[in-house]
Amino acid sequence: MKKPPLVGLNHVALEVDSVDDALEFYSAVFAFELRGAHKGEDGVLEMAFLDMGDQFLALSRERHQAPDRNRHFGLVVDDRSSVRDLAAAAGATILDTDFLDFLDSWGKRIEVVEYRALQFTKAEGVLRSMGLTLEKSAEAVAEINKNGMV
Repeated sequence: MKKPPLVGLNHVALEVDSVDDALEFYSAVFAFELRGAHKGEDGVLEMAFLDMGDQFLALSRERHQAPDRNRHFGLVVDDRSSVRDLAAAAGATILDTDFLDFLDSWGKRIEVVEYRALQFTKAEGVLRSMGLTLEKSAEAVAEINKNGMV
């Protein structure tokens, strides 16, 4: 059987105690459009979807795991210079690492990286729809070229 290649991520789903509280936390740190949300039969917000162009971050009610230690995911932003202060003001635990890592209010470890520094790219149409014009660093361009992603 032929194995299908991994192409990318459509979304990441995060369990939180309260979707309303999670929306408050994440909106204190990041700018995003709410792609959608829905409430459970009890009328409480059960899911919310933070738009990232052709991807999204899903917030889901009822966290069951202990706080993360090494498991984490990376969020890409255009400029991370204010993220540390915004995350701390929102109640995040800033981690002492070589990167910009923090634990959100539910113990999820998040690394924040800048678009310009990565080979990760968004299609021009996606960036345009997001109202963004972003450039890559010379190092990222060299990595993109080296890997034949021109």
